Amino acid sequence: MEIAVWQGKGWWRSVAAVVAACSVVLALPGPAFAKGVPDEAAVQRVVSDFADKTGYPGIAVAITKGDKVLYAGGYGHDSSGAAVTATTPMPVASVSKSFTALSVMQLVEAGKVTLDAPVRDYLPDFRIADPRGTRITVRELLNQTSGITDGTLPEKSLPQPDSPTGAVARAHAATLATEPGTRHSYTNTNYHLAARLVEVVSGEPFTDYLRQHVFEPIGMRATTAIGQAPRDLPHDVREGHIYAYGASIPLPEPKRFVSGSDGVITTSADMAQWLIIQNNAGRAANGKQLISAASIAAMHTSSDRRWSYGMGWDTDQKGRIYHGGIWFTYAAEQLLLPGGYGIAVVGNSGVGLGNDGISPLADELAVLVTGGGPSTSAPPRLLINLTLAGLTLLSLFLGIRNLRRTRAWADRLATRPPWWRVLRLLPRLIPLALLVSLPDLGGLVGGGRDLTFIQLCYYSVALVTWTAVAAVMNISVLVIRVAALARPRRSAGSPSVRDAFAQVGER
Repeated sequence: MEIAVWQGKGWWRSVAAVVAACSVVLALPGPAFAKGVPDEAAVQRVVSDFADKTGYPGIAVAITKGDKVLYAGGYGHDSSGAAVTATTPMPVASVSKSFTALSVMQLVEAGKVTLDAPVRDYLPDFRIADPRGTRITVRELLNQTSGITDGTLPEKSLPQPDSPTGAVARAHAATLATEPGTRHSYTNTNYHLAARLVEVVSGEPFTDYLRQHVFEPIGMRATTAIGQAPRDLPHDVREGHIYAYGASIPLPEPKRFVSGSDGVITTSADMAQWLIIQNNAGRAANGKQLISAASIAAMHTSSDRRWSYGMGWDTDQKGRIYHGGIWFTYAAEQLLLPGGYGIAVVGNSGVGLGNDGISPLADELAVLVTGGGPSTSAPPRLLINLTLAGLTLLSLFLGIRNLRRTRAWADRLATRPPWWRVLRLLPRLIPLALLVSLPDLGGLVGGGRDLTFIQLCYYSVALVTWTAVAAVMNISVLVIRVAALARPRRSAGSPSVRDAFAQVGER
């Protein structure tokens, strides 16, 4: 900063310099920032408040502006008890899609791929069980508008492939929910196919391509990518957590194919370099031009007004560019603000009932860096878990009580017609039907996404426990009551068991 001072001599020049310096000091922002740099204590307060209210044991954060790293650090601990720092490797889940999209765009810039050409031009083995599949373009894979959905190819429920080649073979069974290019429908399959396209066109395994052409050139040397979780996770990546009844429980991620869709493992220090690429027209902090400004803009922008999703990035109503990521044991978010700020957050607790991810923390940090006053509101997952715990205890109590009252119940229905007894017993099957259908119901609540029963257990231990206890107790009551009804009935004049004991007492 240049400071013009009065050109006089002696003490007047000194006075002018002091006044100018005081003016600069007084013009600085409040304690949260100094010249646009976030105060570490302010960031830590926001992160720790969020973690305490939401049950995230550990969180990593990166904040950038333009080509500068303003903050990279961590809070809390991993499942081994070690502190989370700027160099702690953590999965960023579906944030990985933006890396895959950039890889494809590099091949586009090299003249090796045309976005509006059919995928089959590059993947001769690509075919699906729908003739319209031949018209799916590369752009439609990246836009998530291919017409393939979790409903037409349940990628989590089907056997998990070992490689992008296997993912292409698995897609042979897919059908289309809509004409290609007419509706946005988010599914990991599109990006599994994009990963294989990168392999075929570049002649390199997808993970090697990312390392050599994306990670290493911009200094993301602690970053890698995997094909299948948890099989391929590096040894220094600790188990994430699920949440149950207010406790965070370490567990390995369920088996899933993640290449191209959600397989990037990185640190907050490396994510800062990635954010710089996005807000610096494709140029890294080290000066490397990884991709053109035009390609960055294309990835950030939807090509159709009917949806907001670009290529590996989405846009909200405030004009902010973002992409979230959720595993069942980790969650991540990257956010680009109109003012040039970039924010990335990764937490070692997964998506669950009452907790859709870690994006609220990114929002709080966005408020912080733009000068507002953060106030993190807790997601309702603790309240939901405690409510489900209460319902579980209530189901257990009612089940035991109904079992003890079986004889009296059977006596009351002894004179009823059989169809009436059946009607009284049928509702006992409802909890079992609910338990069996929970994965489908969870998929409907999640926008039609596919979900297995094991993954549902990760998603909400409390929900599964309640429905399981209710199902077991109701089936037990059903079986015992059917058995009671099937016993030979006593004659009208014979005393009941209770009456017989009363008579013995009188004697």
